[in-house]
Amino acid sequence: MPGPARSSSLSDALRAAIARLADAGVPDPEVDAELLTAFVLGLGRGGVQAAAFRGDPIDAADAARLDDAVERRATREPLQHITGVAPFRHLELHVGPGVFVPRPETEIVAQLAIDALRAAASPSPIAVDLGTGSGAIALAMATEVPHARVYAAENSVDAFIWTKENFAHVAADNARLAFIDLEHAFPELDGTVSVVASNPPYVPDAAIPRDPEVRFFDPPAALYGGEDGLDVVRVLSGVGLRLAHPGGTIVIEHGEWQGEAIRAILTADGWRAAATHPDLTMRDRATTAIRP
Repeated sequence: MPGPARSSSLSDALRAAIARLADAGVPDPEVDAELLTAFVLGLGRGGVQAAAFRGDPIDAADAARLDDAVERRATREPLQHITGVAPFRHLELHVGPGVFVPRPETEIVAQLAIDALRAAASPSPIAVDLGTGSGAIALAMATEVPHARVYAAENSVDAFIWTKENFAHVAADNARLAFIDLEHAFPELDGTVSVVASNPPYVPDAAIPRDPEVRFFDPPAALYGGEDGLDVVRVLSGVGLRLAHPGGTIVIEHGEWQGEAIRAILTADGWRAAATHPDLTMRDRATTAIRP
């Protein structure tokens, strides 16, 4: 009769996970291995590092779960799909197949929107997030500017499942979610909005994203924006003019080479003071403008 499954060293399991992910070309194998281990063990990443340093064991069941998670990551399935969560600013958002995974670079886009919302003269300014996806920008605005009223629109059925879950999880009383087409969103707010924000699809149709996590797992509707990648941006400009009050701000995320073209679109439509802003890697990431 076989005896009980034996424990092995957590540090050995972690080294094996790092090696497997490195062989698969995962960009930060050590980070991902530690995060997957933290997910399996119910610890923080620092707890995993401390446990490995102490020489703690990992039991056979947890080791098997870790092996499974590492093999999934080695296929370049996004880490966030495996763990089911994605950090965004102070939030932890639920994500999975069908919704765009929020990226760290979008945090600067949220910051621009939050700064504009905080600067609004109204005691209860209104913000709108168009194509909210996971709800990242909308929920960041709602929780970090609690005196604001935030409205979010999403029109993908697959994404909306996750959006609803995140709105319920965060439970911000000042945030409202609607399943509605971007172009026709919130006519009742016309001329009253202080901040219109969006992370639209902006990859040109012919471009192939470099990372397998993006190419094979992000929903195409959240990636591709027409021949030059700017079809949705053109719609956003017009919708923003409808929604924003004079002095209101539009904030649009985009690719690092698209700032000049987006400034031209916004300026031609009548927006003023169009300006492009870098993310923390100093790549152009968002363009803002003011409604006259």
